[in-house]
Amino acid sequence: MAPDSGVRRLVVDLRARASAWALPAAGEDRLRHAAPKGWEITFVDALTSSDGDGGATPSGEVRAAVADAEVYFGYGMARALFTAAPRLRWIHSASAGVGGLLFTEVRASEVIVTNSAGVHAVPIAEYMLGGILYLLKSFDIALNHQRAGIWDKNVFAGPASTVRELRDCRVLIIGAGGIGSALATRLTMLGARCTGVRRHPERGTPEGFGSVVGPDGWHDLLPEADVLVIAAPATSETKSMVTGEVLDRLPPNAIVVNVARGSLVDESALAERLAEGKLRGAVLDVFEEEPLPASSPLWGLSRVLLTPHVSAVSPHDFWERELTLFVDNWHRYVEGKQMLNVVNKEAGY
Repeated sequence: MAPDSGVRRLVVDLRARASAWALPAAGEDRLRHAAPKGWEITFVDALTSSDGDGGATPSGEVRAAVADAEVYFGYGMARALFTAAPRLRWIHSASAGVGGLLFTEVRASEVIVTNSAGVHAVPIAEYMLGGILYLLKSFDIALNHQRAGIWDKNVFAGPASTVRELRDCRVLIIGAGGIGSALATRLTMLGARCTGVRRHPERGTPEGFGSVVGPDGWHDLLPEADVLVIAAPATSETKSMVTGEVLDRLPPNAIVVNVARGSLVDESALAERLAEGKLRGAVLDVFEEEPLPASSPLWGLSRVLLTPHVSAVSPHDFWERELTLFVDNWHRYVEGKQMLNVVNKEAGY
C-alpha cells in the first residue's frame, strides 16, 4: 500500500566502496527503465559498505533521502536509517544474511523485508567446491612444498596420503537453501553423497541432495561426514551450533567449510583441533570477528584455506541476478502480488 502522499519513492543506496558490489551505471539505467508509473528513484552518491547486513553508519545524504521513501534498496539497513524513514513500507537487502537488520523496531513493524538469498548461490557453491578439492587433492601440501623447494612424492602417494576422490566422500551440508543446494548439485554430479540439514525436512529434498534431516537429526551423521559444510543463516537457533563436541564426532580426515557466519562455529575449538591434526583441514570465508585479528591462530595453520568474506564475489554476473530479482519484486509489490524472498522476521531468514 502506498503512503498517503502522492510521491512513491525508491531510495537506492548501493554505491559500495568495493567495486564488485557498487551498482554500475547500466544498473541504474535498468532500474530507471523498470520503474512502475508514478515512481521516483533517488540514487545515493555517498559511499556505503557492502559488509555485514545493516550495521553501517548511514551518511547524511541517505538519511535525508529516506525521509519520504516507500522502498529502500541497500545492503541491509542501519537502525538509525530505519528510524529516519517513517513512510517506509519495504526494505530489500542486496545481502542474503539479514540478521543485523532484524532489530526490534523492524521486527515490530509491518515493513516487508526481502533478501537476496539464492542470488549468491553459484559463486559461493563454486568457491566451496574449489576449497574442498584444494584439500582433497592436498594442494595445501603441494603449495608449502613448492615454496620450500621440496620434491617429495611420498606425501601424496605414501601410506600417510590424504588424497581422495569426491566419489568417496559423504558430505553433510547444514543449510539446504539456495547455496546448499547449489553446492550439493555440483558435488553430486562429481560423485559425492550429500545430506542436507533443513529446518523443515517435511518440505522435501532440494535438488542435489540424496536426503535431508531436521535440526535434531544431523548430530548422528557426524561420524560418517567426510565434509561438514555450514551454509545456514545466522539465527538464535544456529548460534554456536558447531561446538568442539560436534567437531570431535567427525572422522579424523574430515574437512570443515564455513560460508555462513562466524557466529555459527566455535572458532577456538576449530583452531585447536586443526592444530592438533584431528581434522584434515578447513575452508573458512567468515569469522567471529572481521577483519580476522592478527592474533588469531587460524592465520598460522597451513591446512586452513582462509579468505576475507569474499566467497560471493561475482563481478560479471551478480548484478544481472540481483536486479532481476529486485525488479520482479518491485512489480509484484506494486501489483499486490506475492513477493519473492520475503524474510520471516521471527525465524531470521
